[in-house]
Amino acid sequence: MHFSTAGMKQDYGATGVLYDVGSVYHGLCKLTDIRKPQGKLYRLETVLLIVVLAKLCGEDKPLGIAEWAKHRQAELVKLLCLSRTRMPSHHTYRRILAHQVYAEEVERLVGEYNQCGEDGEVYALDGKAIRGMRKKDEEGNEYLLSVYDVEQAKVMSQVEVGRKENEILKAPKALKSVEISQKVVTGDAMHTQRGLAAQIVEAQGDYVLPVKENQPYLYKNIQSLFAPEHPKPGFGKIQTDFLTVQKVNKGHGRIEVRTITTSEMLNTYSAWPGLAQVYRLERHFQWRRNGLCYRTSCEMEFGITSLPRKEASPLRLLNLRRAHWGIETGLHFRRDVTLKEDATRMTVGNMGKVMASINNLVLALIRQAHFHNAAQARRWFAAHLHEAFALLTTPFSCS
Repeated sequence: MHFSTAGMKQDYGATGVLYDVGSVYHGLCKLTDIRKPQGKLYRLETVLLIVVLAKLCGEDKPLGIAEWAKHRQAELVKLLCLSRTRMPSHHTYRRILAHQVYAEEVERLVGEYNQCGEDGEVYALDGKAIRGMRKKDEEGNEYLLSVYDVEQAKVMSQVEVGRKENEILKAPKALKSVEISQKVVTGDAMHTQRGLAAQIVEAQGDYVLPVKENQPYLYKNIQSLFAPEHPKPGFGKIQTDFLTVQKVNKGHGRIEVRTITTSEMLNTYSAWPGLAQVYRLERHFQWRRNGLCYRTSCEMEFGITSLPRKEASPLRLLNLRRAHWGIETGLHFRRDVTLKEDATRMTVGNMGKVMASINNLVLALIRQAHFHNAAQARRWFAAHLHEAFALLTTPFSCS
């Protein structure tokens, strides 16, 4: 694997590291170091670069990161042009991540870096609990709200929301820092808000959002539109413009049948910003073992979109709605299972928020290196430290 630097503007770091302008290392050099000069043994960008390298190579906790750096001391001293050969202790990593770097700056660095590369069509909006930050006697978890590029598997923006219910207030801020023109924003029912829909449309983007009882008037209208008709004798059924498509997926011992029906009939009198279609989505599941069905379930969802029928057929809407779950499988699952975010205790200071941003960066870097399996990528980088270092000193657009 090779990361070309041809035609890129380059510079030297304070320790003599040669890097490309626009790279991760360049961004780390611009972070504010709030430590006092007295007693400072390692530059901030050096410590954070070691953390990112260790994460890329399979370590997740401060103690593991410190031991990993100690065992690769000679290589790291050479790569980072260090005059001091001893590596930082795990206390140094904890102290810097918790108290000596601004979480907002790290979030902004990751978002700006990820927005420089190629982008996809669908941006999923969803919050994630940072369970590793929860203290023993606290009720509830802290949440971070992310705007996630489903196709390119990278976080475009992330904001702190505190408790889950605050996502409604913070969603406009998360989207404001991202270019959503010609993009389709998806979310869950909590994000189905008039103000957010208007913001997306005004930015020349589109939305696909589910509707539940938190929008009672809209929910009732869509439910009534798709309700089965029972005309009285002598009266025919009301003519509708319904279009329906069905798709079947099989895998992991389950058969899923998804049926979506769309309509434009509410457009003429609904005041919802940018409304172009409404839909009803039915999901039927069968769990099978040894050729026999042992469990079934059924779900129904109503929703809205600003995409007109000429741009979004029922099949496209079905695929767009399914794409939203990419934020669960591509981001939340990987952060919790592959990067062990929830299993890492980070109850002091801003450590949990900073590590969440670093995890977002690591997953984006893995995709930048053309890996689709994060665990496999980390094993590969563990055996190719120089390639991992090259990834951090070249911009996102390099391949």
